[in-house]
Amino acid sequence: MVSLLRRSSLLLGAAAVGFTIAAALVAGRSGAFGPGPVDMQEVRKVFARPTAVPHPPDNPPSPEKIALGERLFSDPQLSVDGSTSCASCHDPRLSFTDGVPLGEGVSKRPLKRHTPTLWNLAWAPTLFWDGRVDSLEAQAKVPIEHPDEMGANLEDVAARLARDPAYREAFRVAFPSDPTVSAANILKALAVYERTLVSPPTRFDQWIVGDDGALTAQEKAGFSLFIGKARCVSCHSGFAFTDHSFHDIGLPTDDLGRGPVLGVPEANHAFKTPGLRELAWTAPYMHDGSLATLEDVVRHYESGGIDRPSRSADMPAGLDLTDDERAALIAFLYSLSSDTPPKPSTEPWVAVARDEQPDSTAAVRGAAVISQRNKQFSPGHVVVRAGEPVTILNDDTRTHNVRIFDPRFDFNSGAQEPGESISLRLPLAGTYNAFCGIHPTMRLTIEVE
Repeated sequence: MVSLLRRSSLLLGAAAVGFTIAAALVAGRSGAFGPGPVDMQEVRKVFARPTAVPHPPDNPPSPEKIALGERLFSDPQLSVDGSTSCASCHDPRLSFTDGVPLGEGVSKRPLKRHTPTLWNLAWAPTLFWDGRVDSLEAQAKVPIEHPDEMGANLEDVAARLARDPAYREAFRVAFPSDPTVSAANILKALAVYERTLVSPPTRFDQWIVGDDGALTAQEKAGFSLFIGKARCVSCHSGFAFTDHSFHDIGLPTDDLGRGPVLGVPEANHAFKTPGLRELAWTAPYMHDGSLATLEDVVRHYESGGIDRPSRSADMPAGLDLTDDERAALIAFLYSLSSDTPPKPSTEPWVAVARDEQPDSTAAVRGAAVISQRNKQFSPGHVVVRAGEPVTILNDDTRTHNVRIFDPRFDFNSGAQEPGESISLRLPLAGTYNAFCGIHPTMRLTIEVE
């Protein structure tokens, strides 16, 4: 998890701006963008496409590495019996899903959770439905070695591929400073390729930059519902239409999701908000694949789901749509998908390395209280003296969490309910990075002098 904190500014980038603006706009409960006319300039900022893909400094992209990763992604030699590749479950022809509620791997037993699409994961601070890992490099190892998925041992896979002269040459070219067929390089190549799986522009993107004719009147009405009455934007914000947070949306399930991973029971039944790009091609929906159509999804939110203590405060209360409104909302959602089976974006910035940008957040010295309102720490960067208390107040409507992974100070606040505050005293000088385990895009930098 420490690597996640080091890469936070790189991962969030321009997308964080969208989340911040969206957080401010969704504060009003009567409508996500508040009463009165919608400011389309602000809307465009929230949903603007990025202009660069974030890559960790120790794994920059190159054409050779991307090509190697794509080859590995489709190679069943990565499985224990040579029957299953990454693409077996994340089929490019099916928008990197498998089209069934619960897939199966080498064991032929149904998997526990629905296979998610891989679109736009370069911007995800955590991976898997429960957020158990913090990088695509770490993610790739899990299905390769899971007994029900690919069932292999990664070191054995590396040894097997090393016996192939073509693979030895491909690794030599892709990793000139470390020209070996190793487990680490397999994971790096897969991750670099997966970061290029950026969903392509759709009619919505044409409209959001000013082409008024790109969407129909019905689709525009659906967008108004999305950011207003239906409050979908509370969780589905930004270019990829996800806040990357974890929510219990009231589905009937025994799966505890994020709760056990974070060690916070209040996050039980919470799963990562999926992005909405190309959703026309990624049915069925939800972490368990239980909802077959978009109409099923919308009607679930209208019903409110199971009322339990962990249900997300961002769930719309008393949502009552007319048939015309429901049809308009669904029409808008389809505008986020390509009209034909999608292929990854060919925009020139997709496969280009971007230098990590330093944190430009202005530091506040000796802040008395740090706010957690609207899914953001404010201020987001403070300077304090060693031993001086840092007080963090949850003045939001949501349950939050404060987590620091650091050998000098390992801290987990547990569930921090609205109105509750915590105080930290960091005894050693240095820089500490905190985040919310329920809403991982929330970041706080604490400099201790």
